[in-house]
Amino acid sequence: MPFEDRLGEAMRHTGDSFELGDRRDVVESGLVRGRRRLARRRTAAVTGSVLALATVGLGGAYATGLVGDDGGGAAVAASSEPARPTQLTQPPGQDIRGEQLVTLLKSLLPPGTVTKERGSGPGDREGVGKQGAASMASASAVFDDGKGAGQVALAVSRVDPAEESSGEQVRCPAKAFVDYDACTSEKLADGSRYMLLRGYEYPDRREPTKEWRAVLLTPKGALVDASEWNAAAEKGGAITRDTPPLTAEQLKALVTSPKWLPVADALDAPEKTRPTGAASLSGDAIQKRFLALLPAKKHFKIVEKGNQDGYAFAVVDDGRGKSLVQINVQRGMSDVSPRGETSTLPDGTLIGLEKAPGEKGGAGVVSWTADTVRPDGFRVVVSAYNAGNQNKAATRSEPALTLDELKGIALDPGWRTRG
Repeated sequence: MPFEDRLGEAMRHTGDSFELGDRRDVVESGLVRGRRRLARRRTAAVTGSVLALATVGLGGAYATGLVGDDGGGAAVAASSEPARPTQLTQPPGQDIRGEQLVTLLKSLLPPGTVTKERGSGPGDREGVGKQGAASMASASAVFDDGKGAGQVALAVSRVDPAEESSGEQVRCPAKAFVDYDACTSEKLADGSRYMLLRGYEYPDRREPTKEWRAVLLTPKGALVDASEWNAAAEKGGAITRDTPPLTAEQLKALVTSPKWLPVADALDAPEKTRPTGAASLSGDAIQKRFLALLPAKKHFKIVEKGNQDGYAFAVVDDGRGKSLVQINVQRGMSDVSPRGETSTLPDGTLIGLEKAPGEKGGAGVVSWTADTVRPDGFRVVVSAYNAGNQNKAATRSEPALTLDELKGIALDPGWRTRG
C-alpha cells in the first residue's frame, strides 16, 4: 500500500477493523481500515497488530509523497542559505500553502543549510486535497548542519484524541514487531502526549538508514508528526552521518512548537468512526483468555505481551528460545475461507492449518497457523513463530506451540463468551 494511502487511512480512522487481509500488509502498516476492509478480509489469514503502528512512521515523512522527487507535494525552490528563526503569520484555514509550511519548518530548524524543500497544504491544488481538501498539511526538506545532510519531514493533522488509534501514535510499539534502539513516551504539562522513537527505516535493517520519529498529540486532537533520517533520502540514499541531524531535544522542540497549532486548527475535524456489525472483541478479555490457554506443561515465561480490540500477542520462552504467538478473534467473517489445508467439523466449523515461511525477512523464520471460522462467521486465528520478532533470525528450530495446540486454542468454546 502506498505510504500516502497508509497515512490517510490511519489519520481519518474511517474503518472498523485492522485484522483482515494480507498478513504482510497488516504487520507492516499496522492498520487495515476503511474502504479496503471488505476486499482484504477475503484473502489471507490474519496476523499483526496496530501495536506495530509506530514502526511504519505514519508521519510527515510520508505525507502525500513529500519525501522523494516523485511525490505529490508542491516543490519549493531550493535554498542554500542557512535556516534562521523567522516570524510567520499563519494564513487563514483553507489558504495554507506548501511554501508557507516550508517557511515555518525552516524557521524552527537550527542553523544549517536547507535544500530540496517541499510542502503541501489545503491551499495547494495538487496536495493532499485529493484525499481530503483540508485534512493535512506537510513540509519536508534536506537539512545539513555541516556534519552531513539528512531528510527532515513533518505533517500536521487533526484526529480524535479519544480514539484508540490516535493514542497508539504516541505509544511506544511492541519490541515483538519493531526493532528500535530506544523509545520514550511522556505526558507533557499541558496534557499533550509525546513519543520519541529512535529506530530504523526498515525494521529488518536491510538498509542501515536510521529514522528518528517524534509525535505530539494535544488534548484538542492536533497531531504533529515528524521524522528525520541520517541520509538525504528516506530510502535508497547513501548514509551521510551516524545519526539524523536533529538531536532528540531539537526534534522535540520542533514538534512541540506552538506555531503548528494554528495550522492544525485550520484543518478539517476528523470523521467519526461508525460502528459496524463485525465488531471486535475486547483486547483485554482476549489476552486474559489467550494466556490462560497456553499449555501449562511447557512452563512458558512471558517475555512480552500486548493487545487491542480483536487481537492479543505474547512472546513466550520455554527455555528453548523466544517464540511470538498471536491471536485474532472476530465476528462477522462468514465470507472468509481459512488458509492452509482445510477440513470441516461436524458442526460446520472450517479449520485451516498451515506451515509457511516467515514474511519479514528474518533468517530461518517459519509461521504455523490455525485458522477457524464457525458457521455464523465467528473467526479465531492463532499463529506462532520460531522467533520473538519476525524481522530477526529464528531463535529456535520450531515455534513453541504445535499445530494441534494452536488448533485447540482457536477452537476453545470459551471464546464465544468473551468480549
